[in-house]
Amino acid sequence: MSMDKLKVGVVYGGKSGEHEVSLQTAFAVTNAFDYDKYELVPFYISKQGTWKKGAVMHAPFARIEDLKLESSAGGTQDALNALFARLYGGAEALDIMFPLLHGTFGEDGTIQGMFEMADMPYVGAGVLASAGGMDKVVMKKLFAQAGIDQCAFTYFNATQWKQTEHEMIVQVEDQLGYPCFIKPANLGSSVGISKARNRDELKTAIEFALRYDTKVVIEEFVEAREVEVSVLGNDEPMASVPGEIVSSGEYYDYAAKYIDGQSQMLIPAPLDPEAADRIREAALQAFRAIEGNGISRADFFIRKSDGALLINEVNTMPGFTPYSMYPLLWRETGVSYAELLDRMIELGLERYNRKQALNYENGVQA
Repeated sequence: MSMDKLKVGVVYGGKSGEHEVSLQTAFAVTNAFDYDKYELVPFYISKQGTWKKGAVMHAPFARIEDLKLESSAGGTQDALNALFARLYGGAEALDIMFPLLHGTFGEDGTIQGMFEMADMPYVGAGVLASAGGMDKVVMKKLFAQAGIDQCAFTYFNATQWKQTEHEMIVQVEDQLGYPCFIKPANLGSSVGISKARNRDELKTAIEFALRYDTKVVIEEFVEAREVEVSVLGNDEPMASVPGEIVSSGEYYDYAAKYIDGQSQMLIPAPLDPEAADRIREAALQAFRAIEGNGISRADFFIRKSDGALLINEVNTMPGFTPYSMYPLLWRETGVSYAELLDRMIELGLERYNRKQALNYENGVQA
C-alpha cells in the first residue's frame, strides 16, 4: 500500500425511507472511484440504525447486495471507533467521510454534526445547510430573506392544526386557493405529498402529511416548467447547464422519480441563453442563501403564464447515480462522474482545513 492514497469512508443505507436509493447511489459511486488513488472503507447503516464497517476495498462490489456487508463481523462499536479514530490517534483513522445518505439522519445535518464532533472532514454540505435544506419552511424563509422569488406558501404544525383546524383551512383557502400541494416539512423524495382540489381533499392531505412530520407546508399550484441546475463548490461555487424535467404524472412524485421512469430529462433544457444564464445565477444565489458547501441541486419553476422564475427547493444531497440529474448536468457541462467525485473530496478537505485555521478560544490576544 502506498502512503499517498487517500482513505475515504463511504457511508450509505440509513434509517430513512430512502435506504434503497442510498444503496443504489453507493453502488454507483464505489464503482466509479479510482482505486489507484483512493482506499475505500464501506460503512453500512441498517434500517434499524445499526452500523457495520467493511474491510478496505481494493475493487468495487459486484452486486448491490454485497454493500450490506453481511460477512463483516464487527458491529456499531467497531464502526464508530473507526469514525472517531482521529480523536485518539487510532491507526485506522480515515482521511475523509463521504456520506451517501438521503433523507432523515443523512442529509438533515445529524450525521454531519457527528462528523464535526469526530474532527472528521466530510464531503458535502455542513450542519446548517443540511438542516436548513431539509426543512422546507426554514429553506423558504432563507430564500425570502435573500430576495429570491418563490411560489406562495403557508405552514403550521400538528398542534396548531389540532387546536385551530378551521382557521388553518380558511388561511389556506384565502392565501393559496385550490388546487394546492400539501407536503411534510422535512421529508425527501416526494413522500407524503398530495394535491388538494377542495376542502375535503385538503383535510385528508394534511392528516396524511402529519403522519410523516409534525409540520406541514402548503404551496400554491403553479402551472410551470420544472428546471434544475447542479451547483458545485464552496465559497466560489459553479453552476452547471440547466436541465428540464418533463413529468409523466401530474407532478414529479416518488413513482415518477424512482419507479416508472416516465419522466424525461431534457439536458440541456431548451431555454434561450439569457434565460439559462438567469437560472444559473439564481441557483448560485440559492446555494449561498442556505450557506451550501460541496454540492447542491437547485430546482426551479418557470411559470407558464408570464415566464417568471420561481425557486422550488435546493437539495443538498441530490440523487447521485450516473443516471441522476445532478451528474448528468455536470457531464453536459464538461465534468465527468469520476472528476466530480475527486472535486467533491477536494472541496470537503478544503473546507475542513479552512475551519481548522480558525481560533475557537476566546478572542483575547496575548
